Amino acid sequence: MDAAISTAVSGAAPVTDAPPYMSVQRVQKIYETAGGAVEAVSLADFTVTSGEFVAVLGPSGCGKSTLMMMIGGLEPTSAGRIRVDGAEITGPRADFGYIFQDATLLPWKSVLDNVLFPIKLEHGRTRDHLERARELLELVGLWDFRDKRPRQLSGGMRQRVAICRGLINDPKLLLMDEPFSALDAISRDDMNAALADLWDRYHKTAIFITHSIREAVYLADRVLVMSRRPSVISHDVRIPFQRPRRMAMQETAEFNEICGFLRRKIEEGYQRA
Repeated sequence: MDAAISTAVSGAAPVTDAPPYMSVQRVQKIYETAGGAVEAVSLADFTVTSGEFVAVLGPSGCGKSTLMMMIGGLEPTSAGRIRVDGAEITGPRADFGYIFQDATLLPWKSVLDNVLFPIKLEHGRTRDHLERARELLELVGLWDFRDKRPRQLSGGMRQRVAICRGLINDPKLLLMDEPFSALDAISRDDMNAALADLWDRYHKTAIFITHSIREAVYLADRVLVMSRRPSVISHDVRIPFQRPRRMAMQETAEFNEICGFLRRKIEEGYQRA
């Protein structure tokens, strides 16, 4: 086994005496259809420590998004339990940040008002919220666009606004479901760099769903690989790179060894009966 892969696999389980910040305990999802019951997720079981960035990879249709929806309380589990910061998840949480493939910005509101919208829903904006919005928009290079409407922004800019909106309430957990999959390659690289910088600043516990192996390895502390449906967590791989991360690391042999290892594991998932 190559040194980089050996380091990653041997370091998969977090080494800590602290209780997990998030736990997914034997979680199952079964959908009832006209043709009978369909098991989408079969006994997912893993933990996440506070401030950890965890990416989830797997074959198309394996239940990655379903898993994230259950963690976020947007979809009920069929069995098992999910706990975050000691509390069981029973529905959507105002103290979670949600970011999806579609930025879903309100077209009649400005960039600034879109970022502040969750605050308005929860308890109304304050000077501190305005300062946080300014800080976030400055970090992603959009403060000068604060009065623009979504239609005046590029796709990448709209996703930057969505990320700021997801972070505005200082969330206990940041959940991202393929937020950059609709972007072109250059815009996607820019967004990965921006998200890495934001994570370095705020260290939010994060679950990131993606089809991109390189994106997962670049952003995450750990990568979970899901098997083909009915899915399980087949591999839990710790990424051995120090932070801050820079795009140049993607050109290294170590980075590409880990990407190759993950690709082989995903391909095995496709072949699973």
